[in-house]
Amino acid sequence: MQAYELLERAGFLAPPAARKLQSSKVPSSRVGRLFHYGGLAASLGYGAASELLRRSTSDDSASRQHQTLVSKLTQLRGAALKLGQFMSIQGSCFPRPASARTDDVMRVALGPSWEEHFDSFDRLPFAAASIGQVHAAVLRASSSPTGSPARVAVKIQFPNIAGSIASDLGYVKMLLTAGRLLPRGLFLDNTIQVMKEELADECDYTREASGGDPRFKVPWVWEGSTERVLVMEYVEGVSVGGAAISALSQRERNDIAARIIALCLKELFVLRAMQTDPNWTNFLWNARTQQIALVDFGATRAYSKTFIDSWLRVLQAALSGDREACIAESLALGYLTGAENEVMLDAHVRSMTLLATPFKADTPQPFTFGPHSQWAAITAEIRALIPVMLQHRLTPPPRETYSLNRKLSGSFLLAARLNASVDCKVLWDQVVKGYQFGPVSDEEV
Repeated sequence: MQAYELLERAGFLAPPAARKLQSSKVPSSRVGRLFHYGGLAASLGYGAASELLRRSTSDDSASRQHQTLVSKLTQLRGAALKLGQFMSIQGSCFPRPASARTDDVMRVALGPSWEEHFDSFDRLPFAAASIGQVHAAVLRASSSPTGSPARVAVKIQFPNIAGSIASDLGYVKMLLTAGRLLPRGLFLDNTIQVMKEELADECDYTREASGGDPRFKVPWVWEGSTERVLVMEYVEGVSVGGAAISALSQRERNDIAARIIALCLKELFVLRAMQTDPNWTNFLWNARTQQIALVDFGATRAYSKTFIDSWLRVLQAALSGDREACIAESLALGYLTGAENEVMLDAHVRSMTLLATPFKADTPQPFTFGPHSQWAAITAEIRALIPVMLQHRLTPPPRETYSLNRKLSGSFLLAARLNASVDCKVLWDQVVKGYQFGPVSDEEV
């Protein structure tokens, strides 16, 4: 695992009754955003910023600088918020609902008579994300696919977010590079390029659609949705990683975690298409229907059969404890160059072995997650390996692995938050045992 795999990308906040909303203006013009970046640099001071990641989190000065950086990036949203969350590593960097000039965005996206499609529209957002905010509404019967008035969630993109991605990432790269905030082994250029591509996809709301498994609920999407405004069925449920989990039975927690991990494996090895944002607020548990609602598909990406074949071979070598095969397959995939020293090779193989541990034949099942569990011990060892790999890495990981590892590790982190116990080997065998290696055209992805 690498540092990028610890990134938690913020999603929607808690349900309306659980919080007090505050609005914060999102700078939308290039000049306005540049002004905020300049203010951020001045408030941090490059000298202090360069020490940010070198100091202990118990250092009050470093902590204040860290909070300043994350707070300012959070206000800017979009690409800046993604970097802010990266800087917060595994902290709770959730955005506040922002003033998105709702009427202006709706008018441009749906036309000047957009309100005619709704019986009601709540202008106070009930949730916020990095690139938009969500409003409750009732779709008028004449516009509803059900033929009756329907409760909907309207996801509205912040103004100019799509156009600001490249410039924002450029500003943040300049800030982080000048301040020497990130280690060389993180390969910032490669990380930013992947983020740019993923954010561009997320800014196209028409990508959000899926379905087909009775254990899950996928809300319908109104056909009038656009790239900037997504109108979808309102679904009931509680975030599977939120405060409400304390009221769930252990059986429910185990079942939810098992479903999320199984879905992750199916996305990888059957569909070869994955919703790559593992944030628990994208999964809503409905105790009445015993379904998990899947509410965000903007971060979905497809993988070629060639890549999945190669990545599975690396993981299978790690599962079997074959060090040489793991190194050879990692070379073929592009994880390694062949010029790495033994320290890097050992750290890489060990990290892959740890990632594969829940699925190994000799791992006691059900596998336990949560505090003082098998997974907690693995997580601690992985974290200890990260500085080693950042120091000795010679090439950035394959770009597909950024999102893949984030989702897989995120599924494990969600299971840990649920304090669940899951027979991961059974899930692995159900999905992977019949996997067929071999050529399949990318058109079939």
